[in-house]
Amino acid sequence: MKQLAEIIATLARVGYIKPAPGTWGSAAAVPLAWVIYERGGFWAVVFATLIAFIVGWWATKEMTAGSKDHDPSEIVIDEVVGQWIALMPVLYGAGMMGVEATALWPGWIAAFALFRLFDIWKPLWIGKADRRGDALGVMLDDVIAGVFAAICVVILAGLSHGLMMQ
Repeated sequence: MKQLAEIIATLARVGYIKPAPGTWGSAAAVPLAWVIYERGGFWAVVFATLIAFIVGWWATKEMTAGSKDHDPSEIVIDEVVGQWIALMPVLYGAGMMGVEATALWPGWIAAFALFRLFDIWKPLWIGKADRRGDALGVMLDDVIAGVFAAICVVILAGLSHGLMMQ
């Protein structure tokens, strides 16, 4: 079970890429989100995110059991979950407008950059979740960072499309 937990938690060893394994994990999450979206649509991404959260929480608990480090840098499944949440407004928008998801490429870039910003900076509730010192905190700080990024993506999309200028 420890090997399976490691494969899940490190996203098939992506978490061992240096430097900045969290950024590599987020970068790997982007094309995975696109594949899931292309195969099953927006709700498939939502479902995959929920599954990744649950399985990631378990894998993180397994990998950190008996360790003083509650959030080793090689664990990147939390970045996958957070990045997918940050991308949800882009994917929803593409589906709603009936356009290719890649046509909304500025949203993809914004979601990636904003998620990384919030995940590294850890303001407000993100930092509080991170300070829990347990596997749930490892997952939750990225969930919250993903939500913050998603909100910012929606705001930027509104500004970009002039909806907030009226």
